Amino acid sequence: MPLLYALRDDLGLNNPHFGCGLAQCGACTVHLDGTAIRSCVTPVSAVGNSKVVTLAGLGTPESPHPIQKAYVEEQVPQCGYCINGWIMTAAQFLNEKKTQGKRPTDDEIKNALTGLKCRCGTHMNIMRAVRRAANEMIG
Repeated sequence: MPLLYALRDDLGLNNPHFGCGLAQCGACTVHLDGTAIRSCVTPVSAVGNSKVVTLAGLGTPESPHPIQKAYVEEQVPQCGYCINGWIMTAAQFLNEKKTQGKRPTDDEIKNALTGLKCRCGTHMNIMRAVRRAANEMIG
């Protein structure tokens, strides 16, 4: 059984979303021990004792992750269906850049987010949000 089904059907989590079912769109992205993975193609049996974090566990309403805060400030969400993949992928990327102590370039941001799909066309807002979160996290 895919991890996505266990998260949604068995645990009742409304994030991540089912998108393509082929790991191509990113709507199902979660963190597995800090790495962004596509839960629609990850079998539950592969999780083992790893820590799974969904969008709901990334931050709290009182203390959102910097990328969640930046998404609100930059007014990124449109329909919101794909937001899970974008935020979870960006969070992993930004955490890696923070560890390196390096602010990401626009090309690095674009490369990190390659493969994610947004039908609403909020790509420019997403770039601004990732830059804003990077400024907060890395300086």
